[in-house]
Amino acid sequence: MKSVNFLLAFVLLALASSLASAYDPSPLQDFCVAVNDTKTAIFVNGKICKDPTLATPDDFTFSGLNIPTDTNNFLGQNSNLVTVDQFPGLNTLGVAIARVDYAPGGVNPPHIHPRGTELLLVIKGTIFAGFVDSNNTLFGKILYPGDLIVFPLAMNHFQVNIGKTDGLAFASFNSQNPGVITLANSLFGTNPPIDPYALARALQLDVNVVKELQAKFRSSN
Repeated sequence: MKSVNFLLAFVLLALASSLASAYDPSPLQDFCVAVNDTKTAIFVNGKICKDPTLATPDDFTFSGLNIPTDTNNFLGQNSNLVTVDQFPGLNTLGVAIARVDYAPGGVNPPHIHPRGTELLLVIKGTIFAGFVDSNNTLFGKILYPGDLIVFPLAMNHFQVNIGKTDGLAFASFNSQNPGVITLANSLFGTNPPIDPYALARALQLDVNVVKELQAKFRSSN
């Protein structure tokens, strides 16, 4: 009887240990609403695996990051983000990359990557880059070619080309689909729009200023 009780206790302890060490996989999309109807369901992350016997070298290569992006816009900045959607070979590997181009004075505006930590390598230009932590502390520094900065997961971060020449950086991510949420767009460019009176009070702005910003950002989306 004692041996049975010991065995039962051992099994329960083993189950408890496995449950304690288990964890959910990191999300690779904005949301995944549960459904019971398989006809309306999709694969998580929307990706399935190709038959390995049909894989080719083209599945694991990508071209085009040598081509500058167009920075002739109101930000003076543009980027080419390569995720699993553009590069299927990244599926399940947990990595992505981006080319970021800056005109003189160009700004990569405050934004977050909800599913990925970013490592930025400056190739050209003089870039002031930084992030803000949950205590509203700014960690910023001027970067030169060859310098790196890391933006922790989901931290608000930005870059500014403070030099007089074009800038270039490459960003790598520890997610095949890190996502991008630009703060200004998420406040003023939503559909439907956020109540302008709520934004005016939260941001301590005149409500007419908020309405003007909403009109501007919604027209640019």
